[in-house]
Amino acid sequence: MTSIILAGGKSSRLGRSKALQVIEGKSLIQWVIDCLAILSTEIIIATAHGEAIPCSSAVRIKTVADIYPGKGPLVGIYSGLIASSSSRAIVVGCDTPFLSAGLLEYMTQICSTFDVVVPRIKNKLEPLCAVYSKNCSGLIQGLLEQDERRIDKLFSMVKVKYIEEDEINRFDPEHLSFFNINSQADLDRARKLATERGWLSRRS
Repeated sequence: MTSIILAGGKSSRLGRSKALQVIEGKSLIQWVIDCLAILSTEIIIATAHGEAIPCSSAVRIKTVADIYPGKGPLVGIYSGLIASSSSRAIVVGCDTPFLSAGLLEYMTQICSTFDVVVPRIKNKLEPLCAVYSKNCSGLIQGLLEQDERRIDKLFSMVKVKYIEEDEINRFDPEHLSFFNINSQADLDRARKLATERGWLSRRS
């Protein structure tokens, strides 16, 4: 299984690189990598210009540039799938430090007959904590060439397995896998959570 980390955003609300913000002495992207390394044979980091981000892992890390720059998360998914050596890939954002490895593993176990496996909570989809088939890449390319950037547009074109709330709750009852850092307030909350719950010592 390949994992793709999307790190091509502009971080406009935070005003600085989200991937490199530190929680309990470890960068956001390193928190993500440490979770994904348990599940992956390779990790691909998709960035706007292919710039390397300081990080480390026991599995191979490859950095790729967005093939169609400036077209949002969908192009990061596309660029990662094109570079992937696996038939399917976990896709997450670089700013989601509290991913549930159990939830991600569950999605990989049921993905073989679907093009996309994506969590859904009260009709809200979580497309940046999902599993995508490499077969989606041609359809995504077509959408991008039409300047269509909505990920849910892809879902109307492929076979999707929705992971419902009761399934999510078995692994992540607080839904922290979907908590991403957009602002200083989000970062402050993440730091408080990590400190209060001693997560760094358990995840290191």
